[in-house]
Amino acid sequence: MKPDLLKLYHFPATRSARARWILHESVGDGFEIVPVDLYGGMQYAPDYLRMNPNHNVPVLEISWEDGRTTHMLESAAMVALLADAYPEKKLAPQAAEFSPERADYLQMLHFGGSWMDMMLWQIRIHEHILPEAEADARTVARYRNKMAKEVEPQLLARLEKHEFICGDAFTAADCVIGHNVTWARGYGMCQQSVFRSYLSRLSKRPAFQKAFADAKEFKPSPSGGRPERTNFTG
Repeated sequence: MKPDLLKLYHFPATRSARARWILHESVGDGFEIVPVDLYGGMQYAPDYLRMNPNHNVPVLEISWEDGRTTHMLESAAMVALLADAYPEKKLAPQAAEFSPERADYLQMLHFGGSWMDMMLWQIRIHEHILPEAEADARTVARYRNKMAKEVEPQLLARLEKHEFICGDAFTAADCVIGHNVTWARGYGMCQQSVFRSYLSRLSKRPAFQKAFADAKEFKPSPSGGRPERTNFTG
């Protein structure tokens, strides 16, 4: 069953950009974008919390032909679903086949969506989001060190051999890893020329260009520095 309508709740350059990217790769422009003003607190509005109790982006609202509605909250899950739902786009090794290629693809997609993402998020909130009294420089140092010593070498080993993260062909795993590399570079990490070349290849894709067309609107900190945010829980 195909969806009747796809609606993405989005804030520029955040995890919702990777969801927007895979949507452009898979369905083209056939979806709706709903801006969510994270710094204005829209994610804490009662209607939004009913969709997403995690008060963040993205939310992918899928309206099905039979009248049901699904709200997906995990960006890596959105990437996996859309890549598999449109096999003609060749964004992932075939799900029906138990293959080394499929295993490696899923490994990297979820590595980006969990382990690597977690480190980047901790760096971001302690450097730009949490109030001064709650920000912890030790946490930032710990995860910057893990990124440099554990994550970057794994990615470099792959990208020194191949053009994309799972080989010489683009896959949906690049939507997650590529977004994370962009995120990391914004914090002074992943500065090696291999990463620059990787992002240069990705940025030539029309879907990437559309997904990040609003990236200049992103500001790392809420207006006024680090205000106390009563509802923010990290």
